[in-house]
Amino acid sequence: MTATADTIRETVPPEPGGRPAGRAATLRIGPVSARFRWRSVAVPLVALLVVVLLGAVALGRGDYPIGVPDVLRTLVGAGERSQRFIVLELRAPRVVVGVLVGLALGVAGALFQTFARNPLASPDILGITSGASVGAVLAIVASGTSSAGAVLGGLGVPLAALAGALGAGLLLFLLAFRSGVDGYRLVLVGIAVSSIALAVVDWLLTRAAIHDASAAYVWIVGSLNARTWDQAVPLALALAVLVPLALAAGRVLGVLQFGDDTARGLGVRLSAAQAAVVLVAVVLVAAAVSAAGPITFVALVVPQIAVRLAGGSRPPLLASGLIGAALVVLADLLTRTVLPQALPVGILTATVGAPYLLWLLVRGRRTLA
Repeated sequence: MTATADTIRETVPPEPGGRPAGRAATLRIGPVSARFRWRSVAVPLVALLVVVLLGAVALGRGDYPIGVPDVLRTLVGAGERSQRFIVLELRAPRVVVGVLVGLALGVAGALFQTFARNPLASPDILGITSGASVGAVLAIVASGTSSAGAVLGGLGVPLAALAGALGAGLLLFLLAFRSGVDGYRLVLVGIAVSSIALAVVDWLLTRAAIHDASAAYVWIVGSLNARTWDQAVPLALALAVLVPLALAAGRVLGVLQFGDDTARGLGVRLSAAQAAVVLVAVVLVAAAVSAAGPITFVALVVPQIAVRLAGGSRPPLLASGLIGAALVVLADLLTRTVLPQALPVGILTATVGAPYLLWLLVRGRRTLA
């Protein structure tokens, strides 16, 4: 069996509403052929290389610095005993959780933004992460004062956050569903859900003891500090199922982006397809938040970076996930090594993401004007 790739000389025009797609090629394997764009292949590969390099640097930085070559030797089992303990037991869980959280948030953001056809549609804006905060804060501050808090407290903070995110996602879908889910209505309902959830969090914090409020505040800003394999392994297992489901939903998203009527005309069962896409995106966010707290703005920013790098009419799922992983690992590395005082990674991502959100709002206002 032989494989040949024939490059098409002309540049592929952008899809409606999309960005220049660049050159395309056709890969033929026997009687089977597939058409792809070089940028859609190159961007994920480069992003994966960046994730590996940033991960190696992050594993080597700390109170006991280890060079990147020694980190790579340790990862293949050739390092010293002390280096294996530091790299594999102390630092690797934190880096792995950061990679997986960024991957989940990036893919979820791309799903939401493509589904809603709106760059503002991210889990932060739609209230999914705020719902997770309600569950976690309730488990921390109200475990001994209410029956609901006792139930969530028994589950533990990660599972309580997971339950909160799923509850917010279910409420969002039920309120936004009207014979299908319109993207504009989804964003408006999501803003309302987010506002309600944040108000509940504030109310719980005002009623909490001071030490419980401090613990809850550290969690709700999002942090990778003290992450262990207990968080990394369940998250990896969840993503092993959810990411393939998200990639499989990419074909449906390619139809949904052209509108409900077009999707129905092409034979797509609209309500079921929309529910499946929203459910996968919500569970991805819930899994990420349950492991590290709500690391905000990653899911908002990353898909737009990916679509500008890869071109096309919608954010690419895999590239968005890998760029999200690189962003979270880089932000955590900066908070640990560059800033004069170590901070939760969520504070740095919020510092970068807030100006981007303002830019989106200003650009949208100019467009409407």
